[in-house]
Amino acid sequence: MSAISVPLYQSKLTFPSTTAAASPSSAFFVSTNKLSFSTALLHVTSHITSRTLASTNHSLSTTTTAATIEISNNDPSDPHTTAIVIRARNRIGLLQVITRVLKILGLRIEKATVEFDEGGGGGGGECFIKTFYVSDSHGNRIEDDQSLEKIKKALFDAIDGGAGEVKVGSSSSTGKGVVVRRSGGLRGGETRVGVERMFGLMDRFLKSDPSSLQKDILDHVEYTVARSRFSFDDFEAYQALAHSVRDRLIERWHDTQLHFKKKDPKRIYFLSMEFLMGRSLSNSVINLGIRDQYADALKELGFEFEVLAEQEGDAALGNGGLARLSACQMDSLATMDYPAWGCIAMIFALLISNLLRLCEWDSSTDTCYGLRYQYGLFRQVILDGYQHEQPDYWLNFGNPWEIERVHVTYPVKFYGTVEDENFNGGKRKVWLPGETHKSLVPFWQVEAVAYDNPIPGHGTRNTITLRLWAAKPSDQIDMESYNTGDYINAVVNRQRAETISSVLYPDDRSYQGKELRLKQQYFFVSASLQDIIRRFKDSHSNFDDFPAKVALQLNDTHPSLAIAEVMRVLVDEEHLDWNRAWDIVCKIFSFTSHTVLPEALEKVPVDLLESLLPRHLQIIYDINFDYIEELKKRIGLDYDRLSRMSIVEDGAIKSIRMANLAIVCSHTVNGVSRVHSELLKTRVFKDFYELWPHKFDYKTNGVTQRRWIVVSNPSLSALISKWLGTEAWIRDMDLLAGLQDQAANADLHEEWRMVRKVNKMRLAEYIEAMSGIKVSVSAMFDVQIKRMHEYKRQLLNILGIIHRYDCIKNMEKSDRTKVVPRVCIIGGKAAPGYELAKKIIKLCNAVAEKINNDPDVGDLLKLVFIPDYNVSVAELVIPGADLSQHISTAGHEASGTGSMKFLMNGCLLLATEDGSTVEIIEEIGKDNMEEEWIRSASSNCFTAAAGKFVDSRMFLFGAKMHEVPALREKGPTLKVPLQFARVVRMVRDGYFGFQDYFESLCDKVEGGNDFYLLGHDFQSYLEAQAAADKAFVDQEKWTRMSILSTAGSGRFSSDRTIEEYAEKTWGIEPCRCPF
Repeated sequence: MSAISVPLYQSKLTFPSTTAAASPSSAFFVSTNKLSFSTALLHVTSHITSRTLASTNHSLSTTTTAATIEISNNDPSDPHTTAIVIRARNRIGLLQVITRVLKILGLRIEKATVEFDEGGGGGGGECFIKTFYVSDSHGNRIEDDQSLEKIKKALFDAIDGGAGEVKVGSSSSTGKGVVVRRSGGLRGGETRVGVERMFGLMDRFLKSDPSSLQKDILDHVEYTVARSRFSFDDFEAYQALAHSVRDRLIERWHDTQLHFKKKDPKRIYFLSMEFLMGRSLSNSVINLGIRDQYADALKELGFEFEVLAEQEGDAALGNGGLARLSACQMDSLATMDYPAWGCIAMIFALLISNLLRLCEWDSSTDTCYGLRYQYGLFRQVILDGYQHEQPDYWLNFGNPWEIERVHVTYPVKFYGTVEDENFNGGKRKVWLPGETHKSLVPFWQVEAVAYDNPIPGHGTRNTITLRLWAAKPSDQIDMESYNTGDYINAVVNRQRAETISSVLYPDDRSYQGKELRLKQQYFFVSASLQDIIRRFKDSHSNFDDFPAKVALQLNDTHPSLAIAEVMRVLVDEEHLDWNRAWDIVCKIFSFTSHTVLPEALEKVPVDLLESLLPRHLQIIYDINFDYIEELKKRIGLDYDRLSRMSIVEDGAIKSIRMANLAIVCSHTVNGVSRVHSELLKTRVFKDFYELWPHKFDYKTNGVTQRRWIVVSNPSLSALISKWLGTEAWIRDMDLLAGLQDQAANADLHEEWRMVRKVNKMRLAEYIEAMSGIKVSVSAMFDVQIKRMHEYKRQLLNILGIIHRYDCIKNMEKSDRTKVVPRVCIIGGKAAPGYELAKKIIKLCNAVAEKINNDPDVGDLLKLVFIPDYNVSVAELVIPGADLSQHISTAGHEASGTGSMKFLMNGCLLLATEDGSTVEIIEEIGKDNMEEEWIRSASSNCFTAAAGKFVDSRMFLFGAKMHEVPALREKGPTLKVPLQFARVVRMVRDGYFGFQDYFESLCDKVEGGNDFYLLGHDFQSYLEAQAAADKAFVDQEKWTRMSILSTAGSGRFSSDRTIEEYAEKTWGIEPCRCPF
C-alpha cells in the first residue's frame, strides 16, 4: 500500500496572485469564533492584500447542502484510475479530511481537481466539486463493487456525519482508525472579516531593535521554554534566544519559497548522507545581520551572547571533510541565491465571483536532504590515554532550530517479491514489498518523517532548508500487532524501525551491519525522491520536463541507489517506457567522488540487495545489460576491461559497484581538486575516462568564510573590514587580495599580531580548562586536527615531536635558550573499529605525559591531545594556530578543506603536495620561493639540507605523488634516516611505556611495511620544521607571511565552488528573493 501523505492538486480556479498547489495538510483551521494558524502563514500579504479582501462585499450564504459522491470507472482516457467526484459545501479542512480517508483506505491519489460551482449550495457560491483520480496499491482502478461501496460510505461519514467528531476507519483495509475534528467555521461575512483581520495582523515583520528582541526572548522563556521570566538559567535563555532567532528565519524562509514558487526556476537537490553543521546560533544571527542587536539586548537582560552561544551543542551528523563540505555548500547556496529547493510553503487562495476562501497549505520548505541521526557521530572520551566511544545524545534537550513536519511523511518499504502483471496488453513488473517476509521480517515498512532546518544566506533575504528524515514505525504494522494482541512485538518493531536513523555509520563488518547501512541509504533516497517527485508533479504533468526543472547531486556513492529508485518510480509507478525513463535519468544526475583509492569504492553484496530491494536489483541488472551491450560496440570483446567496467562484480562475493552505477548514469563526474581529478582519470576511473572523457571535470572544494572567519574569528573579520574599507569581502572573497597592498604596513602588522595573540590566549585558556596544562602564548602553536587515519600521518607528527624532545634533552642548557618554543596540538577521532588509529591516540597521550612532566623541557615543548574534536572546537583552535600540518602521503588526500580554513585565518601551512595544497601553492605565490640555508646553533637535530627550496608562505616536504609508487616498490631496501630509526626504537623499547601495546604500531613503519612512507619523508619533514622555526623567530616576516596567506585564500571559498557547479554541472541560475 502506498499512502500519499502530501498529495498534489492542480486547481482550475483563477487566483488573485500566483497559483499555488494545495496540500491536504492544513496549515491553519477555523474553529468557532477563533482563528488558529501556523507560523507558516507569516508573509503572504504581498500576494493577498487587505485591499483585495476589502473588495469582497458579497455576503456568503450559510445554507447547508448535503454532499453528493459519485464514483466512476468510465473515463476511457485513463484506464488505470477510478474517479471520485465529491460535491459539497466547502469548509476549511475538508480537503485534509478527504485525503486522510483515502489514505487510510489504502488508495493512491494520482491527481485531483477542484472546480467552483457557482450555482450550488443555495448560497451563491459555497459549493465545490472535488474530483480525485485514485488507484489501488498496484496502480490499478478499483473494480470491486463492495470496495467501491466502502469508499463511498467512509467518505459520507467523514463529510456529512454528525457535528463534533467523526470516526473513520471501521471499513478501512488496514483496520486503522483516526479521529477528524470538524471545525464549526465562520459563516458568511464573518469569513471575510476574519480573514481581513488575520492578514492585517500578519502584515508586518518582526522588529529587531533591542527592546523588541528582549520582549521576544522573554516571551519564549515563559511560553516556549515554560519557565518564569524571573527565574531562568543560561541554557533556558539560550533556548529562548534560539527560538527568537528562528522566528526571524521563518519570515525569510517563507518569503523565499513563495518567490521560488512564483518564478519556478530549475532547482538543485543535494543528496548527502552526512552534514556536519556544528552550531547554528552565531552563524544565523550574523547572516541575518542582527548579531550586535541581540548582544545589546541580552546585555541589558544580564546575559552575554557568547556565554549563551556556548550552551548550544554540535549537530554532529557526519564525519570529516565530506560532511563539513556539505554544510559549507549549503551556506553558499543560500548566500548566492540559488534555488536549492525542497518542500514549498504554499497558500491556496481562491477569489472568484467576489468569493474568497482559504484552503489547506503545506508549509514545509527544504534545500538539501540528509538523515536525522538520533545519536550522530560518537562522543570521544579519553581515559588513561585510550579512546572510548560514548553515544552523542545531541537531541536529549531538543533542537530549537528544527521543525518537525508530522504531516510530511512517506512510506519506505523493504523486502518482498517481484511479480509479472498484465498491463496494456503486455507484462510489467510489480514489486510487492514485504509480502513473503512478513513472518520473518515484521518491520518491512517504515515511515519517513521530515524535520526541517532553515539555513539563511548572508546579505540576502534568501533562506533555504536542510530537510532531514527520521524513521518511524508504520502505523499499519503497529496496528496489525496491536489488533492481534502482540504488544511486545509492536514495541520491538517500533525500536527496529527507529534504528534506521539512529546511528551514523553503523559497524558494517557483520551482515546485520551491512543490512542496516543499506537500509539507511535506501530509506534516505526513497523519502527524498518521493518528496522531489511530489513537488514536481505539483506544477508539472509531463515528466519530459523533469530534467529542465530538477538536478540531483550525488555527494559520493552513498545515495547512488537514487538512480535505481528513480527508474523504478518512472517505469513502475508513472508507467513510462524504459527508454524514456532512462533518458530522463541520464540528464538529471551528477556525481561527485571523494575517493582516491579504487579498493575503497563502495560495493553492495548482491544477495543482500536481492533480499532487501529485489526490484532495484532487477533494474540495476537491466541497466548493466544495456550498458555492457553498448560497451561491447565501443571497445569490442575486451573481457578484462568489460569485467572492470561492469556495474556487477563477479567473484567470491557477487557485488554491485555503486561508483560504476553512478558514473554510468550521471552526465558529469566531478573530482574535488585538480590533483584528485587526475587521480580519477588515471587511476580510480581510468577505463571510464577513456570511454567518456567529456563526463569528467573537477571543482576544487571550498569552505565558507562566514563560518570560518566571521563567526569563528570575529576580531580578524573586523580587522580585515577595517583595512579593506568594506565588508563586501564576506560575499566576495576575491576582495581579500587587497590585503596584499598592505602586507608590509607596520600599523597593520601590529594590529594583526594583537588579534592573533588574543586568539591564542583564548585557546590557551581552553587547553588549561580541558587538560590542566598551562601553555605559553609566546610559543608557536603547531596544530594538526583531522580524522585519525594512517594516511593522514598523525604518527609522523608524533615521531617528529619525539625527535624534538630527544634533541632538547640532549642539548646543553645554554643551547636550549635558542630553541623556538612549541605547543603541539593534535585532535581527531578514530573510527570505533580502527585499532591502529586508536593506538596512535594512545601513543600521543603517552608521549604527552612524558614531555609535559619533564622539568628539563619546561615551556620549550608541550604536547596536547584535544578530545572530542568537533566543529565548535575547530572554531576555537583554528584562529589560534600559528602553524598547521597537512602531511598526508602524496596521492591520498582528495582535497583537504582543513588547510583552507587555516589559510583564511592567517595560519601558515606545513604540508605535502597533495590534494588542494597544490592549488594553494599556486594561489599564494610560488614565484616567491626562496632558497633557505638552515643551520642549527649546536647539535645536528634541527639542521636541514643545503639548497632546500622552501615556499615563503608554506613549508613543503615529502615525496611527490608520481614518486610514491616507485618508492613503495623498493620495500625493505628503502633507506630511512637514522633519526627516524632512533625515535621508532624509543617507542619500541618502552621509553613512553606500554611496550607491548605499541609493538604493532612500530611494525607498521619498519621492515618494509612502511606503506605511507613515514621513514622516507622523515628527513624532509624535519627540514620543513626547521624552516618554520627560523621563520617564526623573525616575527615581522612571519606576520607578513600570515597576512599574505589570508590575502591569497579568496579562491578557496565555497561560494566559488557552488558557482562553478551551478554553471557547469547543474544548469541553475540565482533566484534572489526581493526585500
